[in-house]
Amino acid sequence: MVDLTSATWRKSSRSGNVGNCVEVATNLSNLVAVRDSKDTTGPVLTFAPAHWTTFTTALPTR
Repeated sequence: MVDLTSATWRKSSRSGNVGNCVEVATNLSNLVAVRDSKDTTGPVLTFAPAHWTTFTTALPTR
């Protein structure tokens, strides 16, 4: 299990203001963590930084 106690969470700029929020922690060593802001004790997805960059780069722009 990954230790996320030092994670600094921020809301994604793509979440909007309608309550469908994703939070991202990028301050962790060799790890990017993603969670649902409505369920902060729920499951967390983790990515290697390079994989996170590939994912976010592939997202369509508005």
